[in-house]
Amino acid sequence: MTRPLVVGLTGSIGMGKSTVAAMFEAAGVPVFDADAEVRALQGPGGRLVPEIEAAFPGSTDETGVSRERLGALVFGDPEKLARLEAIVHPAVAAKREAFLLEHAGAPVVVFDIPLLFEKGGANAVDTVVVVSAPAEAQRRRVLARPGMTEEKFAHILGLQTPDSEKRTRADHVIDTGITLERTEDAVIELIDQLRAQSAAQTGL
Repeated sequence: MTRPLVVGLTGSIGMGKSTVAAMFEAAGVPVFDADAEVRALQGPGGRLVPEIEAAFPGSTDETGVSRERLGALVFGDPEKLARLEAIVHPAVAAKREAFLLEHAGAPVVVFDIPLLFEKGGANAVDTVVVVSAPAEAQRRRVLARPGMTEEKFAHILGLQTPDSEKRTRADHVIDTGITLERTEDAVIELIDQLRAQSAAQTGL
């Protein structure tokens, strides 16, 4: 049985990963958005809300899981974070498997995973695409976000694999420090390469 070429799409905060994921989708490549799945599972009526409330009393309200309350409960506590991940990760993995089955006939699919390297997910994909931009562009984008501070930005960067290392470990790098049109051209060119790679692997 053939299966799609699985692309792991990642990039540090403010690098434009969501923009590039949308470009893949617009070009007809199915995209699995891990963060969106987590939000759905933890949002209003989400399947994981009761389980998370049972493990972390007071962490949910009428909107589902409260990121602020849950964050306050697990922040800086590796044991609690591990307990939360043991609830969330299997559920997301099941959604990912269902997505793969649904798109089994596609030549290429994309897994949009922010912490691909940090969580060891790079081994589970066929090829890795890193979205990158110059540090000053990244900084400008992130600090323009509502509620973002220099301290928060520094903390987030400290949790992420450095961009330079991601670029080194990537099979492909998409630069978003250029015009949107040129970035889109690069994405379309890469999709052509990936589809050819998929065809070669399946002997089509």
